[in-house]
Amino acid sequence: MGRYLWKDSIELSIFLSLLSVDLSLLKFLIVTNEKNLPVYVLHLNDISYPLVDVSVTNSPIPLTSPTTRGGVYFSDTFAYKIKGVVDDVSIIPALSKTMLGPNVEFGEIKITAKIERDNKKINLSLFANLINSVQNLSKIELNMILIRLESS
Repeated sequence: MGRYLWKDSIELSIFLSLLSVDLSLLKFLIVTNEKNLPVYVLHLNDISYPLVDVSVTNSPIPLTSPTTRGGVYFSDTFAYKIKGVVDDVSIIPALSKTMLGPNVEFGEIKITAKIERDNKKINLSLFANLINSVQNLSKIELNMILIRLESS
């Protein structure tokens, strides 16, 4: 039993170190996103896709306590979620390589955006894991969990 607790605490520490997010910048992004939508671009396999109808929220996860899911990744009871639409279905084959299920680990998806804060332009890089997607003939809606936020 003690061995599993030790393993879980290591996985929690690894997860928290991987979740590298400046919360004040993230909250600013959420507010900015509600007022005037920045231009988002999703980068996958050296191809850039416009990402539209983007929302960034702090949402509950259907768990009663933080847990390691399937021994593969850690999930807390709340997560910052990113939802957006790509109007180019040619992205679909590349997305299958990022999802857990066909793969043993998540592939990161990089999303870039530019915002203005205190009269300075900030380039943001959001890194996310794809949780699920819904597609039709002309577009695909992506639901992701933010794992890292970088700015320059």
